[in-house]
Amino acid sequence: MKENRYDDPRFFEKYGQMARSQKGLAGAGEWHELEKLLPDLRGKRVLDLGCGYGWHCTYAAEHGAASVLGTDISQRMLETARERDPGPSIEYRQAAMEDLRFPDGSFDVVLSSLAFHYVEDFGPLVRRISDWLAPRGVFVFSVEHPVFTADGPQDWYYGPNGEILHFPVDDYFVEGPREAIFLGERVMKYHRTLTTYLGTLLENGFRLARVVEPQPPESMMDLPGMKDELRRPMMLLVSAIQDERGR
Repeated sequence: MKENRYDDPRFFEKYGQMARSQKGLAGAGEWHELEKLLPDLRGKRVLDLGCGYGWHCTYAAEHGAASVLGTDISQRMLETARERDPGPSIEYRQAAMEDLRFPDGSFDVVLSSLAFHYVEDFGPLVRRISDWLAPRGVFVFSVEHPVFTADGPQDWYYGPNGEILHFPVDDYFVEGPREAIFLGERVMKYHRTLTTYLGTLLENGFRLARVVEPQPPESMMDLPGMKDELRRPMMLLVSAIQDERGR
């Protein structure tokens, strides 16, 4: 099932009010670490899967990418991306990432930000990404951390006075769909373990370069609720290199 909540007007309006929607990469708490995982983009052919507003596409173009293709299942997201940056080196295409097909070796860099937890079948997608990349191509992505997706609702346990007690982790090894609450709306996400994320890469010809569980930057610690983000990991960042020997 390929869910597209972002074309729902109510949900899209709420998403547009988030700091990362209004401030771009500067409003994304993980960006200070994700940027470090990106290779030199000069002259590279870049694919952004689940590009959303196109912030990463713009970044790639501004840093010298030869071509940038941003794909997303949401028409509303892509309309916003095109309005923000209609630059000549960026192309946007509406499609579910599971449906995309490209010739082998089409890209030098594939990146994806907080999108793979909406994908039911991760393995087949990673196999195709391995084919799409040129030898020694780089694959960088962020997802919601398996600790964060395990229980489903993705909310804290609260005490009698509304104080945060702890974050629930349950059914960790039971992979599959979870009905989460995001922006006050019910959204279908897919939980998979850390072993599955990393093992799937290794099984499909990738060599792990870096794995990061990002903490919020010091500059955001004064924002409401940000200090509580140190109590459990919310995101997982991975950089991998397509190893020609493993194909």
